[in-house]
Amino acid sequence: MSLGYSGKATQLFWQGSPRDIVFDTQSIKEKLNDTSRPCYVMKDFQGRIGASNGGQLVAEGRGLQVLAMANAMSPSQLGDPTFIQDYGLKYAYKTGAMANGIASEELVIAIGQANLLGSFGAAGLVPKRVLQAIEKIQSNLPTQSFAFNLIHSPNETALESGAVKLFLEHGVKVVEASAFLALTEHIVHYRVAGLSQGKDGEVVIGNRVIAKISRKEVAAHFMQAAPDSFLNILLEKGKITPLQAQLAKQVPMADDITVEADSGGHTDNRPLVAILPIIIQLRDELQSKHQFKQRIRIGAAGGISTPASALAAFMMGAAYIVTGSVNQGCIEAGTSEHVRKLLQTVSSTDIIMAPASDMFEMGVELQVLKRGSMFGPRAKKLYEYYKQYKSIDEIPSAERKKLETQVFKKPLEEIWQGCIEFFQERDPEQIERALDNPHRKMALIFRWYLGLSSNWANAGTEGRELDYQIWCGPSMGAFNDWVKGTYLEAYPNRNAAAVAEEIMVGASYLYRMQSLKMQGVEFSEGLDIYKPATTNSAQLV
Repeated sequence: MSLGYSGKATQLFWQGSPRDIVFDTQSIKEKLNDTSRPCYVMKDFQGRIGASNGGQLVAEGRGLQVLAMANAMSPSQLGDPTFIQDYGLKYAYKTGAMANGIASEELVIAIGQANLLGSFGAAGLVPKRVLQAIEKIQSNLPTQSFAFNLIHSPNETALESGAVKLFLEHGVKVVEASAFLALTEHIVHYRVAGLSQGKDGEVVIGNRVIAKISRKEVAAHFMQAAPDSFLNILLEKGKITPLQAQLAKQVPMADDITVEADSGGHTDNRPLVAILPIIIQLRDELQSKHQFKQRIRIGAAGGISTPASALAAFMMGAAYIVTGSVNQGCIEAGTSEHVRKLLQTVSSTDIIMAPASDMFEMGVELQVLKRGSMFGPRAKKLYEYYKQYKSIDEIPSAERKKLETQVFKKPLEEIWQGCIEFFQERDPEQIERALDNPHRKMALIFRWYLGLSSNWANAGTEGRELDYQIWCGPSMGAFNDWVKGTYLEAYPNRNAAAVAEEIMVGASYLYRMQSLKMQGVEFSEGLDIYKPATTNSAQLV
């Protein structure tokens, strides 16, 4: 039996051709898959339960009694329609900004050309490299929306200010602000410098901000207007006009706020089912207080990689969803074949927390892959040394030798010389602050390993496989389980736009299935599951 029924029938009747009703499992699956048309479940005069996309409903008269029905449900109906309209998108779907260019130009362009929103992973890159990305993406996406990541860099403020300078000079209209603990002069500068006044006196927002947060207290900063303290500083420096300072009081710091749950990379490992409702409620409270013309939209990220997880986020009120880890396994990601091949084998438990390079001294951790790499344990050991000793000279000789031969594969003093050369281009102040501070010198040496380990993974550096730092969350394992036996199981078939399409189409399919279930329809095994095709028909044409 393909369909069963245990609910209460409606008072509607179906009229149409008997040829439009199907009863076998495969045909019913096809009817359910056609989410652009309604699906009716009815019982024929022989007592069989079938489904149809055609025909018409009548309140009385002759016809088959309708047991249940599901309206047409396009993937574009999921999420907040204003998010789709404002950014000119097909779906309320965004790809996250994986740092060091893992969210590459190619990935952002592919997503943008599919009329979705992608964010370039500018975090950790020097201004020259970011400028190259801006020019390439702008030339390939002349009319489509895209974003660039602006990461809070408390230990390297020159990177944060330099990124904002580039974004303003080259007309980057959307930034994804991440890892912020509070507002900074730089993010306020970006936001306010894009404000102008329309003919009707309304505020025109030229620079959009999508803030990624995982804490209520951080979200609150972005849900309110720019603080006077920062506005006064920017006015004194001549970076904004008096009119812009006045307009800034009428708009919140962010247009959209992404609630980051249990994600790869920087994460607080928050459960989405707990943190998303908290942030939505906070938004409603502050919106009631400030009465901004446009209400801030709240999106969801972290743990989203399947139709089921996407639908769950939308049903909890997410205006849009953001995928991360799963995109790193796609062919457009700025990482190596070794990493892509490894990611297709990951299960949801193959992850570990490890110290973050950019916030090492603060003890901030990120989520990485433990399968096939020793990075996690080795990085944790470095942080233990940093907490225990005040300089590299205090490390016992046997331990230091082990570090130099197994982890750094160079003498630590040689690593220090490399740090000096590196920061001369990136942020010279880092070296100046460490010259008379042995503990800070130790931190920079350890950050050499933490920083390069992700570069080794991206480049596929031979001989360093056990040191690869691969940012990854449990959603990667969930994705692998979902696509097993389909064309997306093999990593060479994983392109970011196809993954997005399957997730969104699958979410709309599952929505209809849940609607029918709540009306008493009972499905045979397999009908209530959405899986990608065994082969990609688009590739076979």
